Amino acid sequence: MEKDFWLERWEKQEIGFHENDINAYLTRYWKELNPPSGSTVFVPLCGKSNDMKWLREQGHPVLGVELSPLAAQAFFRENAYSAKGVKTGHFERYEANGIQIDCGDFFDLSKDDLANVKAVYDRAAMIALPPEMRQRYVQHLVNILPSATQILLVTFDYPQAEMSGPPFAVTPKEVEALYGKYAEINMLSQTDSLPQNPRFKSKGLTRLQESVFIMTLR
Repeated sequence: MEKDFWLERWEKQEIGFHENDINAYLTRYWKELNPPSGSTVFVPLCGKSNDMKWLREQGHPVLGVELSPLAAQAFFRENAYSAKGVKTGHFERYEANGIQIDCGDFFDLSKDDLANVKAVYDRAAMIALPPEMRQRYVQHLVNILPSATQILLVTFDYPQAEMSGPPFAVTPKEVEALYGKYAEINMLSQTDSLPQNPRFKSKGLTRLQESVFIMTLR
């Protein structure tokens, strides 16, 4: 999927994927990770998610990576945080109140960028990528994260033929195939969530299942 696709979505404000509320799975299962107090949480493809503010309120510095500067600017503006973009390496960095968003290509991140990360929250990255990019995403992520990092992953699964992504369908079997050789995988829940997502039902979906995983890198 081309970068221009996401940049255009933000420019046109076609951001139906954005959740205003804090994700229910995050608040329900975050305590299962229990990362060290004060350790950094990484949020890939973070957009302007208010989940970052919630994570900061739990006492964790937050590092997000996002392609669109418009998304980062909107996050800080809407939360009344003062942050200006500063060019640093491959990224344009915005930072305030213990939350840092690096705007640029996820694949330009290095081990040094994530050296202080102890946990990852992925609600929007894996499901935003088409199948041909997901393996590259996982390979790069595990290569740059410190060992023993924990990942809280939320996925959608639905008949892919019924709707073109994003968000894309990611099955539990695919999660196992992608992460199995790198991490211990624990599925926390599977939920039939179609009744709570009328916009997906209106697109013709007959099934929508959300799965939540905790993975610990070896």
